[in-house]
Amino acid sequence: MRIDKFLWCIRVFKTRSIATTACKKGQIKIEDKSVKPSKEVFGDELITIRKDQINYKLKVLDLPSSRVGAKLVDLYRKDITPKEEFEKTELLKFAKDYYRKKGSGRPTKKDRRDIEGYQEDTTENI
Repeated sequence: MRIDKFLWCIRVFKTRSIATTACKKGQIKIEDKSVKPSKEVFGDELITIRKDQINYKLKVLDLPSSRVGAKLVDLYRKDITPKEEFEKTELLKFAKDYYRKKGSGRPTKKDRRDIEGYQEDTTENI
């Protein structure tokens, strides 16, 4: 079975064309090698998927004959993604809180002082 069809069948991607695009961008790897959408998938292979800034690691258990329901997905793949990958997204959320909202205008004097105070605090810890 093709890798793009497999990822669509086990509901990693909503459409097969999105799965194909991800393969072409190099976001899908089998055994740490980028693959084309037409690459054949076999059992016991390790697939790495870069999606939403997380590197998911899936092990192929079996190949489905067609798209499966959400409850049956675990029959065909095993998720072995480390917990550290999900913790990275939490850190990204905290980093984004520092920036101002779009459309809120220029920083006021108080905002500037807060930013400078924050920057001084972080340089002292280094």
